[in-house]
Amino acid sequence: MAIRVQFENNNEVGVFSKLTNSYCLVAIGGSENFYSVFEAELGEAIPVVHASLGGCRIIGRMCVGNKNGLVVPSSTTDTELQHLRNSLPDNIKVQRVEEKFSALGNVITCNDYVALVHPDLDRETEDIIADVLGVEVFRQTVASNVLVGSYCAISNQGGLVHPHTPTQDMDELASLLQVPLVAGTVNRGSEVIGAGLVVNDWCAFCGMDTTSTEISVIESIFKLNEAQPSAITTTMRPSLIDSMA
Repeated sequence: MAIRVQFENNNEVGVFSKLTNSYCLVAIGGSENFYSVFEAELGEAIPVVHASLGGCRIIGRMCVGNKNGLVVPSSTTDTELQHLRNSLPDNIKVQRVEEKFSALGNVITCNDYVALVHPDLDRETEDIIADVLGVEVFRQTVASNVLVGSYCAISNQGGLVHPHTPTQDMDELASLLQVPLVAGTVNRGSEVIGAGLVVNDWCAFCGMDTTSTEISVIESIFKLNEAQPSAITTTMRPSLIDSMA
């Protein structure tokens, strides 16, 4: 199911956390209830790790990861790197990368099989991502935005993309990712989906402002209830998009 949560009165949960199928990172120093929401939902299944990257709490925007590995920016200190390696399961590769786009979470999005990256990402970074995360890498934009990590969220079940993504682009992305996609928003109309939502194959966390309509779209496309796509993603979707446009 999709759970609403806030980080110190901030609804951009995807900025302060990173969720995959084998671990979850949360920013250090957050209010205890932010951490406890993740712990209550995930504690049995996967480790929830407190972390910072380069002294920053915006870990969700700084790193990119999936069940196979985690790629962190060059600003990550040796201590932080060691802490991550000690806290994550042994089979998770953790790799630091030199990249001019240091906010890796904004320029890369991935599930366990495919990654979409900023068209100008370094070739070397692309190779590291393919190797560490075990994914195929495609240079793409979402609704003509190069910040693919900011404007979509994907899991192995489905994906949510920027509400103004043309149908043709969505079809192309869906065929690359091999999962169904839907255009939508989080946090009552926010287009920055990567910042407002973290999701894996069985669970999603979104900001407190997310409406029940947005939650039902999220639960449907990411198959969080084992539900079939409901009327919300078929008949109602065009009118939802139109009313926002």
